[in-house]
Amino acid sequence: MSEKILILGLSKSGISAAEFALKKGYDVYITEAKAPKDEYKQKVDELKNKGVKIECGRHSEEFISGTKFAVTSPGIPPKSEIFKRLEEKNIPIISEVEFAYQNTDIPFIAITGTNGKTTTTALVSHILGKKYSAPVCGNIGVPPTSLICEKHDFLVCEISSYQAQMTDKFKAKIACWTNFTPDHIDWHGGLENYFNAKAKIFLPPQEPEFAILNAKDPKLFEFSDKCRNVVFFDDEKDCYIKDEAIFYRGEKIITLSDCPLVGHHNHQNIMCGIIIAKLLGMKNDDIKERIMSFKAPEHRLEKVRVMDGITFYNDSKATNPEASIVAIDSFNNVDVALILGGRDKNTDLTEMCHSINKHIHTVLLIGEAAERFEENLKKNGFSNIIKERTLEEAIDKAISLKPDVVLLSPACASFDMFKSYEHRGDVFKEYVLSK
Repeated sequence: MSEKILILGLSKSGISAAEFALKKGYDVYITEAKAPKDEYKQKVDELKNKGVKIECGRHSEEFISGTKFAVTSPGIPPKSEIFKRLEEKNIPIISEVEFAYQNTDIPFIAITGTNGKTTTTALVSHILGKKYSAPVCGNIGVPPTSLICEKHDFLVCEISSYQAQMTDKFKAKIACWTNFTPDHIDWHGGLENYFNAKAKIFLPPQEPEFAILNAKDPKLFEFSDKCRNVVFFDDEKDCYIKDEAIFYRGEKIITLSDCPLVGHHNHQNIMCGIIIAKLLGMKNDDIKERIMSFKAPEHRLEKVRVMDGITFYNDSKATNPEASIVAIDSFNNVDVALILGGRDKNTDLTEMCHSINKHIHTVLLIGEAAERFEENLKKNGFSNIIKERTLEEAIDKAISLKPDVVLLSPACASFDMFKSYEHRGDVFKEYVLSK
């Protein structure tokens, strides 16, 4: 009789885990608290036809009972009812990333961090692609269980704090932590819990062969004492910027003017890519060529177009103030009209207001957060504020001001006006390109 496993959530990762589990011969059950999304309905029918048992709208005792272990989707919080019931029965709960790791010999390169991890993951995969088969996976949208039956040299895996927390044996060949700032505090139940979730994959018994850490991040610099084989970026020894170029241990790799990504945060992402490529034996010229041919992922300080002297950037992925700060700080000595707002995460806005005072000429506010953002901006000495009802109206108003740059970097979730940050970014791009 085959062993029973339970998949939590009809998500992309849950469906992929179920398909892989079927190949492994498990008796597969999927439990989902909500109705399935329209995009997954055909896949649900296919899985049912293959013998997968699926329930929606509840978590029944029939599905939970007798389960060997559960594979969870990233969006299900540890405080949820289903977690509590599984834990009461001593049923192990692991992430889909952990499930993939336990069933493959392909080495993982793990990228985590509050901001920058998606760009870094995509960049690392692109650089390594010159010499290796190293596809992206994980939180970037490609479940690793969908790749482990293929032949690859490495899996470049973006790992969120949710996924890291639910690992057990996962052990990356190289793990990179881009930065640490407050985010997902409610989900984890506190800032230290959020930090500890990410830290798991750097510490025994899960420590990687190499740990790449941000020397300019005080929390990570302090944490480096607990890690083995640390390689720093943005330091004075391992990987650093000097004379408008990026160096790795004394070797010049690329000038900043040749880098396709703007802003110091993106130069840090490039440093991560350089370190990983060097650790895996790539040549400097190959690394430089791959960096120069890289295009930024959508919605991450993505250059949309230049029109009548105005450059438009889509940074819709900036769903917290810290992410917006890195975008705001990328612009110096230019007239920037910044579009802010959305569903408020109620995080502290002081540092973002300071950055806006230094770099931004006009702020256009939209969404549910507009009132609190306006109050905080004025309290911190910034008064050139315009409020608009819609994103399209904010874009039109920004264009009428004739700035050098129109930057969408909302510092908020999107769900008050859009389905997702991707939807918000797509609307911004489509409207700008229609002009």
